[in-house]
Amino acid sequence: MKPYPLFADLSRRAVLVVGGGAVAERKAAALLAAGAQVTVGAPELTPQLQRWARQGRIAHRAGEFAPGWLDYVWLVVAATGDRTLNTRVAELAGLQRVFVNVVDDAELSSFQVPAVIDRAPLVVAISSGGAAPMLARLVRERLESLLDHSLGPLASLAARLRKRIRRRHPDLAARRRFYEQLFNGPVAALLRSGQPAQAAEAAELALRAAPVAAGGSVVLVGAGPGDPGLLTLRGLRALNEADVILHDRLVSAEVLELARRDAERIEVGKQAGNHHATQDEIHALLLEHARAGRRVVRLKGGDPFVFGRGGEELEFLRERGIPYEVVPGVTAALACAAHAGVPLTHRDHAQSVRFVTAHCRDSLDTLDWRALAQERQTLAVYMGVAGLDQLRERLLAHGRAAGTPFALVENGTRTNQRVVTGTLANLPERAAAHAVRSPALLILGEVAALANDLAWFGAPPLGEPRTTVRPLRPAQPERETTVPQRRRA
Repeated sequence: MKPYPLFADLSRRAVLVVGGGAVAERKAAALLAAGAQVTVGAPELTPQLQRWARQGRIAHRAGEFAPGWLDYVWLVVAATGDRTLNTRVAELAGLQRVFVNVVDDAELSSFQVPAVIDRAPLVVAISSGGAAPMLARLVRERLESLLDHSLGPLASLAARLRKRIRRRHPDLAARRRFYEQLFNGPVAALLRSGQPAQAAEAAELALRAAPVAAGGSVVLVGAGPGDPGLLTLRGLRALNEADVILHDRLVSAEVLELARRDAERIEVGKQAGNHHATQDEIHALLLEHARAGRRVVRLKGGDPFVFGRGGEELEFLRERGIPYEVVPGVTAALACAAHAGVPLTHRDHAQSVRFVTAHCRDSLDTLDWRALAQERQTLAVYMGVAGLDQLRERLLAHGRAAGTPFALVENGTRTNQRVVTGTLANLPERAAAHAVRSPALLILGEVAALANDLAWFGAPPLGEPRTTVRPLRPAQPERETTVPQRRRA
């Protein structure tokens, strides 16, 4: 079960550590740093714990653990190395509704001690829920190099100015913009260069400056095919700056989880047969929120300029004077092919690739089928699950070989990715047999055969069933066939 993240204020609150060894010493040190009133209960203490006891920094309960030690404490840490004793401490703490951490025993613990990155007052905690503490420490080590030590002084400065900032910028959107300028502008740069006095002066100047009314804007962001790791850094920044996010139905929940928590999310997925009406509604929403001074992110699956109608939306915004920006995304053809182990071009098989959309009969009628049926090229067909029979029929009619391989990638790059392979001759039947559903991308061409050998992500491809051929039994010598007859005679 996922633990609930919680930062506890232990200042001047009683905390009990059961155990007097090296592990208990480390736990006591961290609790003292948090301002807790620490009592260590154990028959014997390490030299450091003894010094702290003599100095009055901790209290010492000598002897074996007793239930009365749990009275009036907020937290308990069991660090004895004796699981029987740790179990007893955990059970009694639970009866008294006191949170307990048993060192290296997630099963007995009601709270976990995370790996910590300290940029006080900014603190970053990483927890695996007790399942993999070493992994949490590895993540902490990686983040340590990314988080500059000036973040602590920056957080302290923001805390000192917080009430004045709220009075100066009562509007939430304006206040957010001020903080972004404070955290990303000259003030942060001065702190990074070790000039705290100059940084404080720059913050005062920024606070006294007249607020500038910010107009709304729109950023078209490509969300990629689903894997949040494929979202660009610029796309991530836009999601964290957005006031409103208009997202397609197929944008993955994992990508949306990366957005700012208080941003308004509006799903604007198109429904089959009603694309035009829905696009008009999207235009109206973009205009409404941008004119209200909000920063709008139009979040599209894949790339906004590859069958994403991004061009239409930019034309609409430009005609109305709305500022806009485009953040490209990894389009589905590139990502799905890569995750299926299919190179879209290959010097032995395909010297070109065509991106095609085939989601309805009208789009099928506009395609150059003679050109699409040529050999030694790859077709990447978007939104084509419903029209696979018509696609096969027209390609075969224009000369594409029935044995041309295909790879149909469902939920590409996601944990539930499936790849169905076969040939053009049985494409619709193979898709129907495996109940392939949208989102799915069709890769058709000689390179698609490589999916069966080069697949590396997710489950192995679902290839065509092989027919088992039974070998013929060799003819028996004459004498063997006549022996039974002689015996029956």
